[in-house]
Amino acid sequence: MSHRRAPRRLGASLGSATRRARPRTLLAAVQAAWAHAAGEAVADEASPVAERDGVVTVACRSGTWAQELDLLQSELLERLNAALSEADPEGADSPVSGLRFTADAARHES
Repeated sequence: MSHRRAPRRLGASLGSATRRARPRTLLAAVQAAWAHAAGEAVADEASPVAERDGVVTVACRSGTWAQELDLLQSELLERLNAALSEADPEGADSPVSGLRFTADAARHES
């Protein structure tokens, strides 16, 4: 007689499937780590939308947010690279070389 295994929690299964399905690009990694690195308040107002040559463009809801985050760029960059390193210890030492903030979040929302 075979024994039935206990059911797995749906969250654990979906988390694993989501990680496997996520594109393996720097932008995807940044988007996954953004809320943790930037904090929920910032993540509600700004989100990474593009990446080119290690520079990530972050779309903000207003010019005020873009300006404030630009002033915090070095701290955000440090926290973001730490979060990326934590998520993928074998990745590059500093995969994001810069952040660029724009005030056009409405254009990127669906």
